[in-house]
Amino acid sequence: MSITAILAALNDIPREIILPPSSLFLLMAIGLLMRRRFPMGGRIMTGGAIVALFVLSTTAGARLFVKPLEQLTAPLQVVHNTGAQAIVVLGAPEYDGRDIPDYIALARLRYAARLQRATKLPVLVTGGNGLVDDTAWSKADAMAAALRDDFGVPVKWIEGKSRNTAENATFSAAILRPEKVRRVMVVTDAMHMARSRTAFQRAGLEVVAAPTLFFSYAPLTLGSYLPSAEGLRQSWYAVYELLGIAWYRLRYHEPVENSATSPDMR
Repeated sequence: MSITAILAALNDIPREIILPPSSLFLLMAIGLLMRRRFPMGGRIMTGGAIVALFVLSTTAGARLFVKPLEQLTAPLQVVHNTGAQAIVVLGAPEYDGRDIPDYIALARLRYAARLQRATKLPVLVTGGNGLVDDTAWSKADAMAAALRDDFGVPVKWIEGKSRNTAENATFSAAILRPEKVRRVMVVTDAMHMARSRTAFQRAGLEVVAAPTLFFSYAPLTLGSYLPSAEGLRQSWYAVYELLGIAWYRLRYHEPVENSATSPDMR
């Protein structure tokens, strides 16, 4: 089987199956089925999956995956004189199918609004809803409405057809290229920034990383070691991004750049 065929097959696997908690419940079920013929192996698999589920359901456990991702970028220290010609705001995480911005998207929008007021740069919002109907209300439409109505920030371009980060970059570049925009300030959350930066650079744009939402900066408390929906959500998202980075390396044969030490990070 060729590499192309393998990549196509991997791409067809529903992401929910390989991400927690579904993948862990699947391992538990396999472990229980194994116990008749392989009692020890079945118990180890089931017990390991239960322990992993507990750890990944805590924000302290999630940090084992969140922190390495967030260390691939750094907060934007200087807003002015970056050479950026536009601000690009990426849509809410790709697993969110709602038609209004969630709290992650709102954090991105709030930071983008702050940057726009400081720099007066034009704004592009990007993010589709994965539907065939291009006239449907997209994530980009929802973000544009929020920026205009809630933050009082104008939006110059709306890209509402993209289904993932790679298409965010490709379709945004297609809009910006005729406008002679070559260098953009990319706004997304810190866990998503490394993969976003790589995608936009592959699309031919220079990137000024403007990350927000650094979850690993929050202090750990007693509650951080107890299971919570937020802990599991952070683990889900972090594992998703780590798999995305691995996918980029496998597909494009190049590493995801560490923008925390990049010379473009001004």
